[in-house]
Amino acid sequence: MATSGTDNSTPEDRRRPAVDDRLVAPESRFEISDGKVVYVAPADEPHGTRHSKVAALVEAHARDDFDVAVDMLTRTSVLDDMAPDVSVFPRARDPETDGRQIEQIVFEICSTERLRDAGVKAAKLVGRGVRRVFVVDVERRRALEWSTATESWQILGPDEVITDSALAAPLPAAALVDAAKADDAVARALLVKGNPVLVSALRASHDTGAAEALVESVLAVLQARGLTVPNDVETRVRSTREVTVLHTWLRRAATCGDADGLFE
Repeated sequence: MATSGTDNSTPEDRRRPAVDDRLVAPESRFEISDGKVVYVAPADEPHGTRHSKVAALVEAHARDDFDVAVDMLTRTSVLDDMAPDVSVFPRARDPETDGRQIEQIVFEICSTERLRDAGVKAAKLVGRGVRRVFVVDVERRRALEWSTATESWQILGPDEVITDSALAAPLPAAALVDAAKADDAVARALLVKGNPVLVSALRASHDTGAAEALVESVLAVLQARGLTVPNDVETRVRSTREVTVLHTWLRRAATCGDADGLFE
């Protein structure tokens, strides 16, 4: 996009629709690819649970001036309107159109046999201006990044981390495929971002001891996420003094769907 009075856009850019123009009705289960309507089926358990974890991971790692969306439609061309599983895009509106800016990073969750389809989608997203596209291969428990140089997926090593200007903290590739590592990565990212709930709890630990501080951290994270904490859950947490158990609950508190999820 031009940042001055000079129009630096190409003729192709000017022919493209805005990213938030629609070919399909929002909230429906359809995408448009090459002008054809594509039905997007609901997820099964492996896909659905991994989708949830990846969304929580990306939300925790995104910088404060970026927003994160799930299944948000993006118009990539005249003939394409598609919804990546997880998107990271600037909170600021486009200075020229006052519409949404294009995603900076996209994450897709798929099975091995759908990697080819995901590659077609990745190429179109990159062609529209998305800087980076990642995919989580649920069946083979691996993460990959789309390479524009080779027009193919490149496997990320288990020790690799994703660093990017849209992220406040490096995102470990292993956390994208491992639930336990995902919980740890979320907690670390929140600390790097200076989450006031966690920072306050850590400061309190100097006075109240490790177990007491962990108890308050678990409850504070649940409350900060807007989750209802029933009396029996709070009683169980407050009556626990095993540090290893409380550490486990603190990791789960960052991503669980409800307060009872601490004990699963």
